[in-house]
Amino acid sequence: MTQEHQVVFLFDVDNTLLDNDHVERDLRQHLKGELSAQACSRYFEIFEELRREIGYADYLGALERYRLEDLHDPRVLKLSNWLVDYPFAQRLYPGALDVIDHVRRWGTAVILSDGDAVFQPRKVERSGLWEAFKGHVLIYVHKEKMLQDVECYYPARQYVMVDDKLRLLAAIKEIWGERVTTVFPRQGHYAHDPKNLSSYPAADLEVDHIADLLNYDLAAFLKE
Repeated sequence: MTQEHQVVFLFDVDNTLLDNDHVERDLRQHLKGELSAQACSRYFEIFEELRREIGYADYLGALERYRLEDLHDPRVLKLSNWLVDYPFAQRLYPGALDVIDHVRRWGTAVILSDGDAVFQPRKVERSGLWEAFKGHVLIYVHKEKMLQDVECYYPARQYVMVDDKLRLLAAIKEIWGERVTTVFPRQGHYAHDPKNLSSYPAADLEVDHIADLLNYDLAAFLKE
């Protein structure tokens, strides 16, 4: 148990700090160029099937399953290199790094992300986020189920959770209640899906872009 903080700022990664939709578009284009449109379609079918099974995006896991269907094409082996060497730093949203420095004036900033144990840490490292967060990185399979673990590593009177998925913000709010201020940056496909927007309660704070948080002071994030 570490010393209690007044406030800890928790940030999701994909479509919160980093434009993962852009990464996916690049992957689709690369698959079509290196293999075929049919191969691209099949890969993303497997990707969505795997996401439903395990609850998070597993790009390398989907590639491994696709490889089992296409063992005789050596070009498939190069796709993993493309993924792990992708220039993720180029896909950070404008102002994302500035926001981290902005909130760090008031408390500890921590990545709280869902993902696998290989590709997601690689993404955080390659994007520069691992360094920007000074190593304060937590990655789980279902982060909303691991809040006790978060409290153990980063005990705080108040948490601020920044995430593009209203579903996760609502789940975390249900557990932590007034101890958490939920922040919803409307970025990425989840944040603009009408079904998602109508299915969950509004966040405590909503912004159009992550950089908009530069306009807020500490009082906007704290619950009195």
